[in-house]
Amino acid sequence: MPRLFTGLEIPPDIAEALTRYQAGLRGARWIEPSDFHITLRFLGDVEIPLADALHDELVAARRRPPLAVTLSGLDCFGGAKPRAVIAAVASNPDLDDLQSEHERICRQAGAEPDRRKFTPHVTLARLRREASSQDVAAYLIEAGLFPAFSFTATRVVLFSARESRGGGPYVVEAAYPLE
Repeated sequence: MPRLFTGLEIPPDIAEALTRYQAGLRGARWIEPSDFHITLRFLGDVEIPLADALHDELVAARRRPPLAVTLSGLDCFGGAKPRAVIAAVASNPDLDDLQSEHERICRQAGAEPDRRKFTPHVTLARLRREASSQDVAAYLIEAGLFPAFSFTATRVVLFSARESRGGGPYVVEAAYPLE
């Protein structure tokens, strides 16, 4: 049973630039740069018929132009109990529309609705319990200026993940061009 999600890849040059922010935080388990991505829709473990239906729906999806994406700053998820350090993605109506389409596609393929609010981001680290909110706040301050990193996404990817804590490494199962 594959564990699947759709997303956008992060170009290697931007992934390399993001690694400069992967240091100096106790309790951080840093993500491999090759696994950086922006999740559009996480499905989790799915049966093969649903995976096949999802692929068919993604192939038939309406054509879209390449998508401009900007990583706008460092942040964290979890508040008082931080669980991840992220690079936030700037607000983008085209990205929101693409994500909404992926939600519809996943439902048409037979997946349950996703109840979480879409918050586009790139996970840089997953945090263990010993990473306190004070540690994360200090890390974010010490990280300094985060220049905007912009790129153009030219394809959407169907990724699979092995069953593990933290997910990676991720494998590109199929790609759907933005043209």
